[in-house]
Amino acid sequence: MAVELTHLDESGRPRMVDVSEKPDTDRRAVAETTLRMRPETLEAILSGGGPKGAVLETAQVAGVMAAKRTWELIPMCHPIPITGVSLSFLPEPPDRLVIRADVRTTGKTGVEMEALTAVSVAALTVYDMVKAIDRGMEIGPTRLLQKSGGKSGDFRREDLEGSGADGARSPDRRPGS
Repeated sequence: MAVELTHLDESGRPRMVDVSEKPDTDRRAVAETTLRMRPETLEAILSGGGPKGAVLETAQVAGVMAAKRTWELIPMCHPIPITGVSLSFLPEPPDRLVIRADVRTTGKTGVEMEALTAVSVAALTVYDMVKAIDRGMEIGPTRLLQKSGGKSGDFRREDLEGSGADGARSPDRRPGS
């Protein structure tokens, strides 16, 4: 069975898919990425002792901004009226920080790219904020956990270990909590 690439026209040239005839539906996507670092780096992040200030708070704002501007970064993405973006920071001591984004809209196309962009930019912001103390941090894997809405239906990763219905593995750690 051949896979049809919707972002290519009949001649194989890139195109933005026409979604004008699609109905508006409620859509949601959840994505996550993981940062691996030295234990003392994670401690500094969680204690608010990063060299550039409030690491998680800054990363949260960066992730929301990135979700809203995904269409400017990814060439074939549509500008989407996002109705909600939330980011969670889940420490996994001694040396990991999981960043999760939950993005919602009511529209003609999904928000998977917005959720993936949100966690990616949030992770890059964490890296930037603490690179002075740990340039060896690693980002990834970055992955879509679930999506709902639209013609293609729902998707949920099969390989989520011990996850609840929302993809959570442990309680949320949000800035200020």
